[in-house]
Amino acid sequence: MHLLKSLLLLYTASLAATQNVVELSQTTWALQNLDLNVSVPGKVPSQAHLDLYAAQVIGDPYFGLNDFNLRWIAWNNWTYLSDPIEGLSNDSAIQTWLLFNGLDTFTSIEFCGQHVGSTNNQFRQYYFDVSSIVSNCSSPALSINFGSAPNIANEIAAQPGQETWPYGVEIPFEFPNRAFIRKEGSDFGWDWGPAFAPAGIWQPAYVVQNTAEKPIYVRNSLFDLYREGQLNNLPPDQTKNWVFNASLDVLGTIPSNTSLTYSITLANSSDVLDSGSLSNVTISTATITGCTILDATKYDLWWPNGLGDQSLYNITVNIESGGSLASVQKRIGFRTIVLNEGVITQQQLNQGIAPGNNWHFEINGHEFYAKGSNFIPPDAFWPRVDESRINQLFTSVVSGRQNMLRVWATGAYSPDFLYDIADELGILLWSEFEFGDVLYPVDEEFLGNVREEAVYQVRRINHHPSLAIWAGGNELESLELEIVNETAPSEFSRYQSEYERLFLQELVPIVFGNSRSISYMPSSTNNGYLYLNFSLPVPIVERYNNLTPGSVYGDTDHYDYNASEAFDLSTYPIGRFANEFGFHSMPSLQSWKQAVAPSDLHFNSSVIVLRNHHYPPQDLNISNYDNSSLGMGEMTWAAQLYYPVPNKTDQLANFSSWCHTTQIFQADFYKSQIQFYRAGSGFPNRQLGSLYWQLEDIWQAPTWAGIEYDGRWKVLHYVAKDIYNPVIIAPLYNITTGQLSVYAVSDLWSDASGQMTFEWLNYDGSTPAHSTSMTFSFSIGGLNSTLVRAINMTSRSSDKSDSFLAMNLTATGTLPNQVSSTTFTHQTLFTPKALSDVQLSDPGLVLKRSDSSLTITATKAVSIWTWLDYPEGAVITFSDNAFYLRKGESKNITWTVCQDTTNEAWLDGVTVESLYNNTLA
Repeated sequence: MHLLKSLLLLYTASLAATQNVVELSQTTWALQNLDLNVSVPGKVPSQAHLDLYAAQVIGDPYFGLNDFNLRWIAWNNWTYLSDPIEGLSNDSAIQTWLLFNGLDTFTSIEFCGQHVGSTNNQFRQYYFDVSSIVSNCSSPALSINFGSAPNIANEIAAQPGQETWPYGVEIPFEFPNRAFIRKEGSDFGWDWGPAFAPAGIWQPAYVVQNTAEKPIYVRNSLFDLYREGQLNNLPPDQTKNWVFNASLDVLGTIPSNTSLTYSITLANSSDVLDSGSLSNVTISTATITGCTILDATKYDLWWPNGLGDQSLYNITVNIESGGSLASVQKRIGFRTIVLNEGVITQQQLNQGIAPGNNWHFEINGHEFYAKGSNFIPPDAFWPRVDESRINQLFTSVVSGRQNMLRVWATGAYSPDFLYDIADELGILLWSEFEFGDVLYPVDEEFLGNVREEAVYQVRRINHHPSLAIWAGGNELESLELEIVNETAPSEFSRYQSEYERLFLQELVPIVFGNSRSISYMPSSTNNGYLYLNFSLPVPIVERYNNLTPGSVYGDTDHYDYNASEAFDLSTYPIGRFANEFGFHSMPSLQSWKQAVAPSDLHFNSSVIVLRNHHYPPQDLNISNYDNSSLGMGEMTWAAQLYYPVPNKTDQLANFSSWCHTTQIFQADFYKSQIQFYRAGSGFPNRQLGSLYWQLEDIWQAPTWAGIEYDGRWKVLHYVAKDIYNPVIIAPLYNITTGQLSVYAVSDLWSDASGQMTFEWLNYDGSTPAHSTSMTFSFSIGGLNSTLVRAINMTSRSSDKSDSFLAMNLTATGTLPNQVSSTTFTHQTLFTPKALSDVQLSDPGLVLKRSDSSLTITATKAVSIWTWLDYPEGAVITFSDNAFYLRKGESKNITWTVCQDTTNEAWLDGVTVESLYNNTLA
């Protein structure tokens, strides 16, 4: 007994001498709702749906119509109860904190049976001093009660005198009133996702115990790296040294005589490149800040994918006072990234650029073409999203030649590991505060809550070189304020003032006050700023609709669900940058099988239809439109307009072919837009960005995604990979004049030159009598387009009946930050008639397999939309797909295995078909 007592005393003494941090993921938890007689094991991090599923109280939330069947979970309250937390000291001299990095969303917290506090924001970090409680507690257990977010949102909205908005401002989904609460907006439903409104401890949580020797714990920190003299939203001087600013937020009290030191190493090395003390140290009760100048010649720059290397460094900052009190290490990259919205200069006017304002990104002082897509929450339940999943997804982004993702607002702020992977792979992340497609209250309680959220997130994320910009939210000016102007013009000034209160007066000082390295804009789609004046309390003054005729401003989005206009270039917006555009399609049969019973696997089954949450306007006048299923009808009509549609006797095969045809239209439509926007780099609007909607799926359903829920590529992602080649052919057809203008487009930074070949071919593989192969030479400047050939199609009526134009490009140029030249190739085709009106021939496709490649040959005729498919149980990416083959042409295809539960049996199940085969009975 004496030995045991001595060991306990020694253990308590060691706790008193060192900091004690207990991860609550290591504690045993239970999830309860006593009214429903439910008590099951719980986890941290987790959410109620996931723990109920793990305990087999419910089925897979993603299966069938569980999106609707499980709404009872969201309408109820749930309590997470811990067992007594082991390893805590109840020494009254020790300071004890509860630290939560994410509680979703409304909670009442008890510790040791005593109320500690409440929370009402999914996106804030919460911390509570429980020192006095734990010192008198023999059973240190936590109880966290989560209130129903839909119920609470409705209660807040119903309060007397509560904020209201004109009709149509809130785009309704499954649960209303999301604007009143700080919770992931898509949890309440979206047209591409389900509505589960989950609750739980969704981010890591800790108990922290400070001691006299270690009196502080760093809960959050800001590392900011910028050029000397740099100001937000303005291009800096690239010859200047770097300023490094560090600011650390702590639990505890910082001693007055504290200093800060730093050291820098390469990310994969322990060799110190630089070290020293930070100067201008300032100390408040819970924050310490300092800065230093770093010699720019010591460090390599960080570049996005395709533009250079991703050089990364570790920087460690120590808080010292007679020894080290705490330290923080973060991985950084030396880069500047600026959204340039400045006035078009005289030099630009002399180059033929239209007057107005710029709207493009500059990396390390260089304009570049932003090629990418929009990232949405990859799962309705964030605790299921881990590093391996994001690594697989972002590897597909890089394989698809993308360098930027817009991290869409109204989801959740991304975890650090997601930014880490983007840092490594060179993916710029246009990041947004979580506001979108609605206007918001501006009472002081709401604004105070937002301030805490924004400060935490800006400081947490800022050090990542992949961070491209902060935007206030999604479609706030282009959609929400425009709706107000249309439906309640007399109240417009009031709502615009409220908009500015939140997105300019509140968020601008938070971004600019914490970071000099990042740009900010209040809304994802806007006309840029009217002017920028740093002598004003709020430097940004928005342009809104203060437009000069003949000038070009801002970025654009574009959605047109009238498929008859899909390839009419006159319907596409003219702007400096395209930040979202798209059309929905069905996922593959393989993905549907993951979530839908076999009996429901047909195009208009009730389950399939109800998993389509896209409901377009009722007044859209389209013949053959299925008004009983509007979202499905849009896809059906588009497929029928442009492609031969399946009519197979086997229901499952027919369903699969229909799904595939909707994907072909989606990809074809996006290709048309992307090549239009990319050609715009050489037009007066000087268009320098294309981010399509959307990268990936949140579940298995009809959506705008190019990558399905498990990572399988749709037709879209392959086509986007092709059209995001550095040098491409862009055929632009004017349906009004009948002129086909064929451009060579380059996003290289220096000149390129090459040849483009044109040849008319019949679909049966023969050559038309009138056809002669013609080759044209071209040269093209950096980030530019050049017209290679113009063809008057109205004079070639015979070509439209039975032939298409095949175009091939070969060019030589130098990739950014490279010395040696590279040869670039690209091929595409132009079909004068819709393929639905063309008599396709059997291409006689032959597939040969080897251990390392597949060879596909079209033996009888031209193969249009050649498609390699593979069975479920694996996720495979092919080196090429969705291509065309001439008669007699072969293509060799390699692959990458992303997932495989088939023990390589998937390879035997690979099939190949063309659009011709897609329609066979």
